[in-house]
Amino acid sequence: MTVNDYLNGVRQRDWEELDAGTLRLAVVGLGWWTREQAIPSIRESKFCQTTVAVSSSHEKAEDAADEIPTATAAITYEEFVDGRATDEYDAVYVCTPNAYHLQYVSAAADHGKAVLCEKPMEATLERAEELVAAAEDIPLMVAYRMQTDPQVRRMRELVRDGAIGDPVAVHGHMEQQMLDFVSGNPDQWRLDPDLAGYGSTVMDLGIYPLNTARFVLDADPVSVTAQMHSEHDAFDEVPDEHATFSLQFDDGTYAACTVSQNANLSGGFQLIGTEGELRLDPAFLGMTPQTLTLRGAEGREMKIDDGRRDLFGDEMTEEFDYFADRVIRGVEPTPDGDHALVDMRTLAAIYEAAHTGTRVTVE
Repeated sequence: MTVNDYLNGVRQRDWEELDAGTLRLAVVGLGWWTREQAIPSIRESKFCQTTVAVSSSHEKAEDAADEIPTATAAITYEEFVDGRATDEYDAVYVCTPNAYHLQYVSAAADHGKAVLCEKPMEATLERAEELVAAAEDIPLMVAYRMQTDPQVRRMRELVRDGAIGDPVAVHGHMEQQMLDFVSGNPDQWRLDPDLAGYGSTVMDLGIYPLNTARFVLDADPVSVTAQMHSEHDAFDEVPDEHATFSLQFDDGTYAACTVSQNANLSGGFQLIGTEGELRLDPAFLGMTPQTLTLRGAEGREMKIDDGRRDLFGDEMTEEFDYFADRVIRGVEPTPDGDHALVDMRTLAAIYEAAHTGTRVTVE
């Protein structure tokens, strides 16, 4: 396959094998991401429908369900755990604060339902290990939407086929003004260590360049270093309003990543090899147009803007349809829980490295 073939076919679904079918989803957790991004993306998908809305109260669940034409039930978290409306859905999308993932994935497993769980998989490595054990007998996919992003998948293929030579270095960054999402109110779960986990920014944002690098390189981290600090009063309970971390991968590649929850909305991903480089800009944060650039050793550039109007919506639709394709056909979806545990070990190591000021091995 030529480079032109890769770039011109960037919107092709290289994973789709399902001819027809519908996966009915119970959506657990109705925060702004679920209602503004996930549910509209499910509505636009080929193979998914939202049929059950699950939240902390009947009022909130019913309010969301009223806006979903395909919804047939609106239930509370407790009713979901107890098995209410299990005939109304085939699989579960879990999008609650991190520390609640375990209990709802466990409940879904008890009901024999496949799960698409948001990232990071849980608040701590230990709880993530419990989650994977609880989901042993069901299909479990962790929602790394960049892995179904068509341009990221083309980057992975180009690297595999030697388009930039041997990978040498990765640069990734992701920044946003988190407090703007909640009108300056610091009373939200990403700033609560009991709900978010080790911290706010690396857990919430750093996982994007970390996992995208793993996917594109097909490699895993072996050691990390990190620095982080918080200045704004809203971040008093977490160590990482701003953070930087470095990774060494088992293929010898190095990555340098910066993330912030209190900076201008921005994101980018660059992979440099011995014979060229790949750049995705902007990346991660739903900014369009998203452009994939291949630059060769002689300075030649090839660029493609894949024409997406709504980057979050398109990425999420790809993710939900991929999940449905695998579950309906009885094929184990990836990335699975074991894949996500590598990220959880790496996240724990990053926070340890920042706390101790030392290089930490990922074990």
